[in-house]
Amino acid sequence: MQSLKHHFLLAMPHLEDPNFAGSLSYLCDHDDNGAMGVIVNHPLDMSLDALFEQLELDASDSKHRNAPVYYGGPTHQDRGFILHRGSSKPWDSSIQVDNDVALTTSMDMLSAMAEGRGPDDFIVCLGCSGWEAGQLEDELKDNAWLTVEGGSNILFETPSEQRLNAAAGVLGIDLNLMSREAGHS
Repeated sequence: MQSLKHHFLLAMPHLEDPNFAGSLSYLCDHDDNGAMGVIVNHPLDMSLDALFEQLELDASDSKHRNAPVYYGGPTHQDRGFILHRGSSKPWDSSIQVDNDVALTTSMDMLSAMAEGRGPDDFIVCLGCSGWEAGQLEDELKDNAWLTVEGGSNILFETPSEQRLNAAAGVLGIDLNLMSREAGHS
């Protein structure tokens, strides 16, 4: 199977796993060893200001204080994952996912954001989603997910409550019209 890195996973309407129901995940890595991504449409009842406070970062000059923090998935919920536009180069613990999307897990970016610096376009997630080798492929065969190439416009320019439908729209699909019953032909 080809890599689904820089692709969205759209939860099918019949996917009832409470961790993923109604979710749009963005895959940051996918190879023979498995896959890793973050859910990008489930904001927590927490602002970035509250996260800065927990981390004891002075955010009095931050323009990002009111930004939401997202539930990124059930794995490593004590760790932060920051999807952002731009390069991974200036940040520690960063990978370039696509030409204009990077993933950073380092405190240097959060510190910069608290000081009013850092990227303008970002999604801060607590936790991530992971799949062991072959697990995602099996879930795709079971019709748990739809896939579509990722887009920074959906990630960073679309309100979180509209991201799932926007990604489905790229495929020409209205998820509201899909059956909650899974099937195979």
